[in-house]
Amino acid sequence: MRIIDLSSPVDAGSFEPDPVVHEVMSPREGALHMRDEMRRHFDIEFDPDDLPDGEFLSLDRLSLTTHTGTHVDAPSHYGSRTTYGTGVPRHIDAMPLEWFLAPGVVLDVRGREAGVVDAADLRKELDRIGYPLAPSDIVLLNTGASAWSGTSRYFTDFVGLDASAIAFLLDAGIRVVGTDAFSLDAPFTTIIAEYRRTGDPAVLWPAHVAGRHREYCQIERLAGLEELPAPYGFQVACFPVKVAGAGAGWARAVALVDDQAPLTSP
Repeated sequence: MRIIDLSSPVDAGSFEPDPVVHEVMSPREGALHMRDEMRRHFDIEFDPDDLPDGEFLSLDRLSLTTHTGTHVDAPSHYGSRTTYGTGVPRHIDAMPLEWFLAPGVVLDVRGREAGVVDAADLRKELDRIGYPLAPSDIVLLNTGASAWSGTSRYFTDFVGLDASAIAFLLDAGIRVVGTDAFSLDAPFTTIIAEYRRTGDPAVLWPAHVAGRHREYCQIERLAGLEELPAPYGFQVACFPVKVAGAGAGWARAVALVDDQAPLTSP
């Protein structure tokens, strides 16, 4: 079994609309911190120089959103109410783990200008690779946007799904849809321009708003999709971090490829 990393990093050195703050406590600073904590909480005196090399444990403190790096959006991210179930969307810690380990299929929608792809585009790509969708599949969109990860361009130059495309996937029973782009919807500027042109609120973030009416999850900010040996014939594992009451959770998404099994390329 070969493991292919499909995740983008949390990197304080990269451009982010919501900047990441990463503070590192060195092993020496950790020793001094431990001395102070022992004194404060247990009234114990301990000389940190008694430790090997005078060091204890490093510690990282981060300030970031749950939408930094590769992450899974929960139904509660899309709105406070639903038209399905109890009317209350589930948070990321309540989602079934079975959703996040399943067969994967990559749909190649590269080579387009910033904007949207529709249901016809997805059908065409599925026909090209000869793959029939199954309800348990995790669908991954290779938009080519990951080439700009870490730069401001990553947040403006990509393609997303329009209302017909997300409806097509949800009608097929898909519960998890991923993209290597910043968002499963089109860029903000594209959406606002289309809304001003049409005056139709249905063009406002349709892929996200669809989650108010159909329960599903998105994986955003994937990477490495071009490393997959074929568009299907692999498993995706993308378990989100169990953040209580959160609308999203970070994920280390990977593809599990059985190198003993034949893989068919289109």
